[in-house]
Amino acid sequence: MVDRHARHRRRDADRRRRPSDGFRALSTRRFDRLVEDAIATLPRDLLAYLDNVQITVEDVPPADPVGSGDELLLGLYEGIPQTERGFDGGWLPDRITLFRRPLEARATNKQELAGAVRDTVVHEIAHHFGIDDDRLDELGWG
Repeated sequence: MVDRHARHRRRDADRRRRPSDGFRALSTRRFDRLVEDAIATLPRDLLAYLDNVQITVEDVPPADPVGSGDELLLGLYEGIPQTERGFDGGWLPDRITLFRRPLEARATNKQELAGAVRDTVVHEIAHHFGIDDDRLDELGWG
């Protein structure tokens, strides 16, 4: 909408893009550093088993990537879990995507944001290893 002064009127904010509260990392580089720090805290033995995985960051998730309703995604694993792979190889890289704005909306300070990022990284890497959401809930990572 444009008013008579050619200014755009504000519409209701898309909660995926602009959380009303939360802690902002202030820059994408600082957020990327939180992701790198989260990965660095994982055991080296575990990291050695990550195979053909790309970890990326996007500001917001797609509107409804898995058709599950109104949950707001913090991260998304796309690929073939290691437990379902054969020996023939030749797969496209698995992709783990962290969604910056929803993660920031859940945190009130830097420590909470770092914890949410780490928990999401662990959760999505678990999917890469074939651990489903039900098992993650049992383990306390749901």
